[in-house]
Amino acid sequence: MNDKKLKIINAAKKSFSHFGYKATTMDQIAKIAQVGKGTIYTYFSSKEEMLKAIIDLFVVEMRDVAESAIPRRQPFIKSFNEVLHTITKFQSEHELMIKLSQEVKEIGTPEVIAAMKSVEDEICEFIEVKIETAIERGELRKCDPKITSFLMFKMYVNLVNDWKERHEPLDKDQIAELINTYFIEGIGMKNEDY
Repeated sequence: MNDKKLKIINAAKKSFSHFGYKATTMDQIAKIAQVGKGTIYTYFSSKEEMLKAIIDLFVVEMRDVAESAIPRRQPFIKSFNEVLHTITKFQSEHELMIKLSQEVKEIGTPEVIAAMKSVEDEICEFIEVKIETAIERGELRKCDPKITSFLMFKMYVNLVNDWKERHEPLDKDQIAELINTYFIEGIGMKNEDY
């Protein structure tokens, strides 16, 4: 990626982080990047295309962070909790993700909803691959990895974010125990127990 395009992306990221996607104009981005508005259109046909480029870079960085968080030779559940804790922390430390999440809740901008959905899809795809590996290693019984990754991710996100809006926040060990109880052990009684 050339320097000018990267400068524009960084300017757009800065503007989206401060003003939100919807309130950001191409003029603002050009001013922050110190380029002419026409220069922006040399690299990006629209503000939406810029947002997609930013999200794509964010996802690459997030995958790298997630991969580096996987403990060596740890069972799936230990890896799962460590990775999701790391991803959640990573997202919560990025001004852009915070601002885009607020925009989704408060305004419901369709382009931002689509961008945030693509981030979630990437996370679920990452988990899905890890579930497939855990099944192959005999750590998990056979299941639909796509559905399981979606459910595990949504449960994790809800326990981290939504739970604390109504109750005392859970720490990462409590969340790990709940994930283990509901997904790994299951809550149903085994035949010999009833």
